[in-house]
Amino acid sequence: MGTPHIGGAARATLAGLASLSLATGLALAITPQATAAPQATVHAARSNPYSPAYKHPYRHGALPTIQRNAKMKSWAASHPATAAATGPQTLSYGGGIDGIGVQSGHSKVYLVFYGSQWGTQSTNGSGDATFSGDPDGAAPVAQEMFKDIGTGNERWSADLTQWCDGPNVSSGATSCPSNANFIPYQSGGVLSGVWYDNSAASPSAATGHQLGAEAVKAAGHFGNTTAASNRDAYYVILSPHNTNPDSYQGQYCAWHDYNGDSTLSGGPVSSSYGDIAFSNQPYNMDSGSGCGVGFVNSPGTLDGWTMTLGHEWQEMMSDQNPAGGWTNHTGSSYDGQENSDECAWISPGSTGGAANVTMGTGTFAEQASWSNDTNNCAITHAIVGGGSSGGGGTLTNGTFETGSLSSWTTSGSTSATTSAAHSGSYGAMVGSTGPTNTSSLTQSFTAPSGTSKVSFWYNVTCPDTVTYDWATATLQDTTAGTTSTLLAKTCTQGAGWKQVTGSVTAGHNYTLTLTNKDDNYSGDATYTYYDDVTVS
Repeated sequence: MGTPHIGGAARATLAGLASLSLATGLALAITPQATAAPQATVHAARSNPYSPAYKHPYRHGALPTIQRNAKMKSWAASHPATAAATGPQTLSYGGGIDGIGVQSGHSKVYLVFYGSQWGTQSTNGSGDATFSGDPDGAAPVAQEMFKDIGTGNERWSADLTQWCDGPNVSSGATSCPSNANFIPYQSGGVLSGVWYDNSAASPSAATGHQLGAEAVKAAGHFGNTTAASNRDAYYVILSPHNTNPDSYQGQYCAWHDYNGDSTLSGGPVSSSYGDIAFSNQPYNMDSGSGCGVGFVNSPGTLDGWTMTLGHEWQEMMSDQNPAGGWTNHTGSSYDGQENSDECAWISPGSTGGAANVTMGTGTFAEQASWSNDTNNCAITHAIVGGGSSGGGGTLTNGTFETGSLSSWTTSGSTSATTSAAHSGSYGAMVGSTGPTNTSSLTQSFTAPSGTSKVSFWYNVTCPDTVTYDWATATLQDTTAGTTSTLLAKTCTQGAGWKQVTGSVTAGHNYTLTLTNKDDNYSGDATYTYYDDVTVS
């Protein structure tokens, strides 16, 4: 969590970051809720008065400026930590909080542009939301990065597939048993929705509580109103240019947490939707080289932006409700840090250094993350225990926010369009406003561990009768050899959006088919909008 901010006059000395690479400041303690987590070590950030986490323990792993780092090292030298029982960077499992350690399903990332200072919203040629108050063009790059994760055979994110949770993982474990719930390889992208909340201006310096409240509000906006629908959800709260959320400037670049952390500034956030994972993502280009501008490329305006987004997402995946997932409990100078903290700001070209990562359609500056199984900082990694499941992996692009029908098999007349959106910017239109025949979308997937249902929203325009035209949806369980009808033949007009839910069995392979039938007769064309297809 919390990528470091390197501030003041030291911003011009990025060459010195290599010396910071792995042994920068000490990170925060396990949150009070993590009752199952190991309690043997004393987390130095609670007592080191120069740490950005001092008296702000929700800043999980926030690393210091150069000046603070020097003071922290001096203080730590006179207050030595206990000897590490294992390698100093080894991560161990915290036992879970509310049964949650990692995101062991397909991640659903929601980008929340928080506050009217983002300006006027438009859409670019790639279908990404753009904003007049975004001088560095950061918003579309964030969307493209999350669309691209798990595409183009990228292996930067495969490091995550070694981490796990579940009842078979012991608190304190440093590796995963074969019967654990592993993080799967996130094939096909993870962006699930984009929302511009311009109902009010973002606070000039939002508290942790305010950021968490915005995340809970976003969950409601996206229709994720149950604990199950938020089990694999992650809300990135993006504050606008010239704001200072949680007083980040001069201290750090971002952090992540969950709503129930009692140490959040302003207090925890109540939620009737289950636990809500979120991050504080400042417009950290405002901090210049201190937050990574030019760290990998020249001019590299958005280097630190994508590195920070990737850093926090990787840490959320491996430690969703901090610190119930995988963190450092060795008693070393890495104590309390997460996988990305341990590899922050390693210079490009160095072992484990930051680098450009090429994905399906774009290239993004990213940093490495710690890997227990290879005992190093990995910018690329083989897919291990959490490899993609059979049957095509988990269901992807169910919100169509890629602006395309990628991951779906299409027939007849189909398109991704803004007019079909139930939430976010895009939905799927199956059929046409003109005469056509049968059209459909089909996707095969494997129900991840911990899931029990598939759901989607539909809105049918059918000026004919169900004898001739209709919308319908089926779910084939190819493991059990059965097929169920989720949406019986339906012909209505003006009824608006309706939700359909069906049952799935974790580990089974499925084929979902969303259909629109038109009799190709002029004057009464039938078409159906589908959106927000999820497995939870």
